[in-house]
Amino acid sequence: MRFSEAWLREYVNPSVSTDDLVAQLTMAGLEVDSVEPAAGAFHGVRVGEVLEVQPHPQADRLRVCRVAAGGPEPLQIVCGAPNARVGLKAPLAVEGAELPGGMKIGKSQLRGVDSFGMLCSAKELGFEDGQAGLLELAADAPTGADLREYLKLDDSIIEVDLTPNRADCLSVQGIAREVALLNGLDWSVPAAPTVKAASDGQLAVHLKAPEACPRYLGRLIRNVDRTAETPLWMKERLRRSGVRSLGPLVDVTNYVLLDLGQPLHAFDAAKLEGSVQVRLARADETLRLLNDQEITLDGETLVIADEVKALALAGIMGGADSAVGEGTRDIFLECAFFAPLAIMGKARRYGLATDSSHRFERGVDPEMQTRAIEYATQLIVDICGGEAAHIVEALAAEHLPERAPVQLRSARVAKLLGIVIADDEVESILRRLGMQVQRQPAGWQVTPPGFRFDIAIEVDLIEEIGRVYGYNRLPRTDAASHMELRPVSEAVVDIERIKDLLVDRGYQEAITYSFVDAATQLKIEPELEVIPLQNPISSELGVMRTGLWCGLLDAALKNLNRQQTRVRLFEAGLRFTRREGAIVQEKSLAGLVLGDAREEQWGEATRRVDFFDLKADLEAILRLTGHEGDVVFVAGQHPALHPGQSALITLGGEKLGWAGMLHPSLEKELGFDCRVFLFELDQGILLSREVPAFKPLSRFPQVRRDLAVIVDETVKAADVAACVQGCARDLIRQVLLFDVYQGPGIEAGKKSLALGLVLQDDADTLTDARVDAVMTAVVAELVNVFNGKLRD
Repeated sequence: MRFSEAWLREYVNPSVSTDDLVAQLTMAGLEVDSVEPAAGAFHGVRVGEVLEVQPHPQADRLRVCRVAAGGPEPLQIVCGAPNARVGLKAPLAVEGAELPGGMKIGKSQLRGVDSFGMLCSAKELGFEDGQAGLLELAADAPTGADLREYLKLDDSIIEVDLTPNRADCLSVQGIAREVALLNGLDWSVPAAPTVKAASDGQLAVHLKAPEACPRYLGRLIRNVDRTAETPLWMKERLRRSGVRSLGPLVDVTNYVLLDLGQPLHAFDAAKLEGSVQVRLARADETLRLLNDQEITLDGETLVIADEVKALALAGIMGGADSAVGEGTRDIFLECAFFAPLAIMGKARRYGLATDSSHRFERGVDPEMQTRAIEYATQLIVDICGGEAAHIVEALAAEHLPERAPVQLRSARVAKLLGIVIADDEVESILRRLGMQVQRQPAGWQVTPPGFRFDIAIEVDLIEEIGRVYGYNRLPRTDAASHMELRPVSEAVVDIERIKDLLVDRGYQEAITYSFVDAATQLKIEPELEVIPLQNPISSELGVMRTGLWCGLLDAALKNLNRQQTRVRLFEAGLRFTRREGAIVQEKSLAGLVLGDAREEQWGEATRRVDFFDLKADLEAILRLTGHEGDVVFVAGQHPALHPGQSALITLGGEKLGWAGMLHPSLEKELGFDCRVFLFELDQGILLSREVPAFKPLSRFPQVRRDLAVIVDETVKAADVAACVQGCARDLIRQVLLFDVYQGPGIEAGKKSLALGLVLQDDADTLTDARVDAVMTAVVAELVNVFNGKLRD
């Protein structure tokens, strides 16, 4: 919600500064997002009146104007704006003026003609973009007046971020009511005008879905002036609220929406056929909206219609075929109360988001419609002329929301807030909130006003008392609770410990959306069925993720685009799959690395990260969980990974996860210009571990023997180590691979594996004879199993 501070202070003007006002609103739960000046910093700009316009002798696109600026003589100004004309009043920066951005105005020559100032557009003054030509001021603007004073530009634009329960503050008057409350000032709703009917014409209104729209008001206004212009004061208030001027009829409805919080809509009465109906859409009925989007309606959508066709999406957006335009002479002005449940989610269903739906979804005051339509009628008649007919009201009172009274106990207030607030002060706060209060022996019976849909139970009232009394005035107390110490199982590793390990190894934790792009997700894991969202945030976030790589790849790409060339990311989160018709959530741990293996330094040559750097990180995790010796990395094929640099990771025969380099085609398609390495592990399997148990150390010395065996290059070193270990499990304590060689001296298709065997006995000292016997058995087994031979 954006609004002008000056507009707010016309309703309630506490003696506090802008900073104090912002602090009050924020502490009351209406968090202020930003405070901006209403216009750029400039001075020396006056209201100028164009008296004469002549063509420039040397330039077709320039004109020479004589402009009155309040001085004894008019000033000669060279101007290229297309709307410069005799009688126009526009901002004039005179000599010595300074415009936003530091531009200083002095005497100049434009193609040989002197210019003693500059006529300005709104953009050049720093408070509006997109308007072509000079800023046109009202015809009655005082010539020579200081523009800042005339337009009241010494103003601030305040933007408030409201929580969904505070729909009552989606208006300037709603904010004013809060400011008056917080400063102890009197506040009353400004009196609504009553426009006398000057025309007898009426359109009948029929409620065919009264539970969705229990109150609907309509009014014909005939003979509006199609050439009328929106007053500059209204354009300025709309601009400062972030709304673009679209013509007086639309501007009035937007203005009333901002001022009161009640949406309205104007139809071109000549385009309506018969009576107005509020009904549910017919199946497959179509409607072309004001944004030229044509939609197909469903039977759950509420529409405003005539006897032939749908005219508008109720509470959301009008239709293009009944919109007011340049040829409009008569309008039908609607103002309704739509039940929040009838509007909720409908705008999103059709890919829309409007100010009207934003308010109706949260709830507007069901008693405000008459006041709002009278207010809007008065503004339209004042600006555009015309004759207003009587208001036609269709009402289903039994479907209007009822504000049930809430019981409030004084003891409960003291218990929850931690302070005893005097009963008189509690009553004062509640009454200033617009509530009806009846005193009872243990507290009060409180009936909330129609505009407070969020007040339903006792704690809602206590929250209101606390925020108005002042959170900063509540005492700080320590929470008292009975705590039970529960045992922590040593058979489970805490994921936070693994996160700390990854951070220590240079990773940073990422938190990405659980929603991802369907096309990207299917490229990464095409064999898994994605789960679509019914109401996605956007088309790029349309399905639930089946793994964490999609989000990490997107985060890495954004880092690369911001010149972060060395990226280490990990995420612990949920992945979502469908299994036997049910949605299954599984905890996963994933990581991504790219760029240089080490930070740039003088002591080590720079090199790019590779698969074994990633594997080292994984082995560090597995060592922490006690699975280092039990995990097997097996060459495998994953659609997202390079076929020659990917590994399926298993633990005890169960699939633990995958690790490898991003597939080259996917790397190119996603926009990476470097190698990317990924891993993903199942937390359920990873975090379980054997409880550590003591094993006594042998008192007898170890013996190490090395050997080099030549085997086929297709033989896995892990298989060779397992074979060696199996020859004498009671004596061979460790098998170390310390060299792999291919080249001169080794025939093609072969490789040499150098192994270190550590032997030890728990009961006796090993003799050379026993060690030699073990080594002979090892060599024989290698020859038998792998057709290997010792390397000379």
